[in-house]
Amino acid sequence: MIDWNIEASTFGNCNCDYCCPCQFELRPTHGDCKGVEVGRIERGHFGDVTLDGLHWALLFAWPGAIFEGNGTMQAIVDERADDKQREALLTVLHGGETEEARTHWWVFHAMSSTVHEPIFKPIQFEVDYEKRTARAAIPGILETSGRPIVSPATGEEHRVRIDIPGGIEFEIAEIGSASTTASGPIVLDLKDSYGQFNMLHHTGKGVVRSRS
Repeated sequence: MIDWNIEASTFGNCNCDYCCPCQFELRPTHGDCKGVEVGRIERGHFGDVTLDGLHWALLFAWPGAIFEGNGTMQAIVDERADDKQREALLTVLHGGETEEARTHWWVFHAMSSTVHEPIFKPIQFEVDYEKRTARAAIPGILETSGRPIVSPATGEEHRVRIDIPGGIEFEIAEIGSASTTASGPIVLDLKDSYGQFNMLHHTGKGVVRSRS
């Protein structure tokens, strides 16, 4: 396999309740699964191709749980990427040059019977992992934002994290509230549903773990 490594700041929003049963190997809150992931590569390479600073977004939808398949997905890649960078990033996002089922990207692609052609657009993205805030915009396609969960009892910000030592996406993620609108092949209209803020570190062998 081609050697690759990606360290990224990411934000995601899906249609599940704040607890996202999928993270616990349970069925999605509403029976189906749909959402978005946006990321910025802090440090990354694919072979000798540098990926530092590039953004991406993934839109996805499944009629049931992800593991049941028959999903739809579309990748959107930062238009600043040159041809080699575009090819490299799309390979990774589509599960290429990756050991079987070792990243969530591999699983998403394997569980999607429809993979729309990628598009290349300017992607505005900002995220603060500790504060649980995020915003991303892709002109004509996507608007998404995240904020802390607010306690209905006290009105104060509520902080909760999900820790998955053996996960294929992250080791630990901050959880918040998020909203998204998206148009195109995958339409999203999410309001105050599951928001996820995390650092991601992947190679073709899976998650690089920093903790035992």
